[in-house]
Amino acid sequence: MQNYLHINDLDNLQAVVDEAVELKKNELEFGFLGKGKTICLLFFNNSLRTRLSTQKAAQNLGLNCIVMNFGSEGWQLEYEDGVKMNQDKSEHVKEAAKVIAQYCDIVAIRAFASLTDKEKDLAEVVLNNFKKYAGIPVVNMESATGHPLQALADAITMEENKVPHKPKVVLSWAPHPKALPHAVANSFVEMMQLQDADFVITHPKGYELDPKITKNSKIEYNQEKALENADFVYVKNWSSFKEYGEVMISDPNWMLTADKMKLTNSGKFMHCLPVRRNVIVADEVIDSRNSIVIEQANNRTYAAQIVLKKILESL
Repeated sequence: MQNYLHINDLDNLQAVVDEAVELKKNELEFGFLGKGKTICLLFFNNSLRTRLSTQKAAQNLGLNCIVMNFGSEGWQLEYEDGVKMNQDKSEHVKEAAKVIAQYCDIVAIRAFASLTDKEKDLAEVVLNNFKKYAGIPVVNMESATGHPLQALADAITMEENKVPHKPKVVLSWAPHPKALPHAVANSFVEMMQLQDADFVITHPKGYELDPKITKNSKIEYNQEKALENADFVYVKNWSSFKEYGEVMISDPNWMLTADKMKLTNSGKFMHCLPVRRNVIVADEVIDSRNSIVIEQANNRTYAAQIVLKKILESL
């Protein structure tokens, strides 16, 4: 594998999930692969799980790891060609990417959506420019439109909690006090489209995700109906896609409660974290024995590690 920018960069999702589950049993087994090699983690946005899990994954594989927070430590980068750089941008990505590539063998990047310029966000300006100019493998640690490491961790978590029948999986929108990107929801949808499952997306009208991503996935506007007999309930907020970045409504009735979980088939509660308690989900749900959010967070390490292993094997 040359790059990991999208869940579909995996040749076979189930095979990779199975390999990751095995990898967990001896996470240091392939520590020789990264010997003498370096990964650079570039953060244009804040992180907790992504930074720590990816750094641990790199160390488990024997990689040297350099971390840089561009928001506070790096020059502001220019991405447009042919511009006169006489404003606030001090360095062009053409030079920055090539310089960084001299210092490392793999670069992993986290750069959120602006939620103000749809076309620019959809173009994945940061990620694609580094891919274009760096000339080394690029890993997506969450971009404007996707979070494939999270989606892979989610797939691993569901495999470890699989049910003895075709599962019903629900992705439910939930209220939030501010506008959030679509990346996690997008990648979860794309991952579920590769699974043999009864998959349903539920949200208020006006919160439809990008139709190019949801495609033929089932959408149900009645949350309680969607939750009936669900085996897994993944809750996440996202802002409007059509009215890009806007908070159309913030209906507290969409919060996931214990009463709503009673509609499910003893469903497992999932969330990528961080989560706003008693806004997104009630305490009694996230603290219940059916909450697997901590397992999800743990699997972020093994999602990153299996991706980095495959990249290292191709170098």
